[in-house]
Amino acid sequence: MPVLIVICVITFLDQLTKALISRHLSHHDTMSVISGFFNLAHVHNTGAAFSMFHGSNMPLAIFSAVILTAMIIFRKRFFSGSLAQRLAIAMVTAGIIGNLMDRVKFASVVDIFDFYFGNYHFPTFNIADSSICIGVTIYVICNFFEYHSNAAVVTDRRAGAAKETAAPQAGAEQPCCPDQRTGDEQ
Repeated sequence: MPVLIVICVITFLDQLTKALISRHLSHHDTMSVISGFFNLAHVHNTGAAFSMFHGSNMPLAIFSAVILTAMIIFRKRFFSGSLAQRLAIAMVTAGIIGNLMDRVKFASVVDIFDFYFGNYHFPTFNIADSSICIGVTIYVICNFFEYHSNAAVVTDRRAGAAKETAAPQAGAEQPCCPDQRTGDEQ
């Protein structure tokens, strides 16, 4: 249930902020929030996150729909990890839904957050883009720590098994010379 709530809340906030910006700012218009650092903007992006693949709205819409369909079909696999992993996938799902809704409605994605530092201008983005990036980052971090945690457990088990096989068994005959060892011990 928390997964569905996260998907709904993020998708709602994404669509709400885009609707508010579209209502209050003309296309290509900006409003300074923190002078020299952050603007709200009304920009339509026909590419992917951070304006990559500009002009590829239809292929990106199809790709998004295919990914979303696969996530629904294989939801048990995608949503079977830890709570953090499930919430991360929920964030990615919400981002895909939010941007896909724009692609269907406007043939582009509405981007609204515009940051810049001196002469560097970060590509304009929206809540859906942020949700996808944060979700993927959390998912990768969770999997990294899970992998290393599992690797440590396997290593500990192997070390324990090696100690058991190396330790002499009480009452067992031990070879006294190298030529009496079996092939496994050589």
